[in-house]
Order: sequence, then C-alpha cells, then structure tokens
Amino acid sequence: LFHFAVAGVAGGGKSSLINAFRGLRNNDVNIGAAATGVTETTLAMARYPDPNAEYPYVWYDIPGAGTLRIPDWQYFNVQGLYVFDCIIVLFDNRFTMTDIAILTNCRRFNIPTYIVRSKADQHIRNIMKDIGYDSDDDESGDKKKKLYQAARQQFIQQTRQSVKDNLENANMPDQRVYVISNEPMLGVVKDKRSKKVIDEIELLNDLIGEAQIRRARRDA
Repeated sequence: LFHFAVAGVAGGGKSSLINAFRGLRNNDVNIGAAATGVTETTLAMARYPDPNAEYPYVWYDIPGAGTLRIPDWQYFNVQGLYVFDCIIVLFDNRFTMTDIAILTNCRRFNIPTYIVRSKADQHIRNIMKDIGYDSDDDESGDKKKKLYQAARQQFIQQTRQSVKDNLENANMPDQRVYVISNEPMLGVVKDKRSKKVIDEIELLNDLIGEAQIRRARRDA
C-alpha cells in the first residue's frame, strides 16, 4: 500500500479533497466519505482506503494545524507525518509558516511533498465580483465568460507568485503549486472532464506516478 497524507491549516478543505480523490461527494457518508463541515471536523487522524481495489492507495485525513488543539510548531511530530510515503500540503487562503514548517520537516525525512491550493472555483468567483461582474447585467453570459478567464488567470498567477515568494523568503527551493477545485477533481477521477479543470489532471497523474516510482524502488 502507498500512504498519502493530506495536511495543512484547519479549514483548507482536506476532507473534501480526500473525498474527491476517492471518487466520492461530501454527502456520500453512507459509503465511506470523510465528514466535512464549516468548523474543524477532523479531530483525529482518519484513514480512508481507495474504494477502487485496483489502486493500492490509502488516504489519511490529518487534523488541521493552527488550532488550539495543535500548535503550529508541534504539528509535524504530533501527527506523526514522518511515517507517510507522500504528503499533500493543502491551503485555501494563504500559504503560511505552518505550511513552510511541514515542507521543511518533509525535506529532513526525504518525504515527497505536493503543494496544493484548494477551492479555486470559489476564489475565482470572488475575483470576478471584485472586477465588476454582475449577473443581473449579463443576460447573454458573454461578460461572464470574459471575466471568468481574466479572474482565473489572475488567481493562478497570484497563487504561484505568492508561494514562490514565501518559499524564497524561507530559503526553500522553488516548488510547483497545484491549483484545484474539488468538483473538477471529482470529474477527473470519474473520467468526466470539466471545462474548469486547472491542475487537477496533473496533480492526480503526478501523485500516481510518485506512488509507482516509490513502489518500484521497494520491489527492486
């Protein structure tokens, strides 16, 4: 089995992303979906095997960092993140020192990491409103299409530059950030491509590729 951990600051959407990776919606609780909610719902590490028997992957939902329960500086050790094969560092609004701390510790243990920004669809909608989109004034939908592309590009560029700057300030090597939303990710897993895909396909392919490479090394 290959063990993926999804870690990061509380409220980043870790449980929702794990559900999408496993081909489940958040309301599929009767068939094993991780619990989600507005408040911090993951209070203890939870283990979720992939429902597809062909995929020897297990996803671990790690309680959020930066809460009264788990101070930032204790997060990596308290959660035992050093035992995982791969760690996804997930953030929603800001890439923080907590995320940097996780990446730093992963480097010490030679654990592959993937930086992922979640909820891209929500952020893009917010940018559209900020730059003047009003659905009441757009009966044809033409303005929406133009502003969506502009907002999408702005969001992607700002996200990548922000992560690049934060890594540089922390004397960390540059690293790709994957910009995703859960609905397109679910579509990718189910082979239903969405027009709103950004980095979902690359992220899933890279994670599976990482697992295959490390598995081959073990078998060698």
